[in-house]
Amino acid sequence: QVMLVESGGGPVQAGGSLRLTCAVSGTYRGGCMAWFRQTPGKEREGVAYMERYGTTKYRDSVSGRFTISQDNGKKTLYLQMSSLKPEDTAMYYCAAGFWDCNRDLSADFSYWGQGTQVTVLA
Repeated sequence: QVMLVESGGGPVQAGGSLRLTCAVSGTYRGGCMAWFRQTPGKEREGVAYMERYGTTKYRDSVSGRFTISQDNGKKTLYLQMSSLKPEDTAMYYCAAGFWDCNRDLSADFSYWGQGTQVTVLA
């Protein structure tokens, strides 16, 4: 059983930074890991993705501001967020799947954390 637990969310002023952390437990030898976000009434959207061997991709609206990374043991996934904007306000989720990151919809991921709220204040 794989468990994902996010932390690091909270309120932040626009222009500020936050680092989200996702602790991975259990035996996971899958493919793509990612960060998604969701606001009330909207679908969950992918923000940043990391392939098993390190290749990354980002949603256009966060490219250049957000960085996804993981520790060498692949037991922790990070999302460094900088130059935050009010429109980045959302619940952020860590996700892990068995496919490569070309399959990047929420339905393609098998494991999810409980989410951590990020609120960017104008």
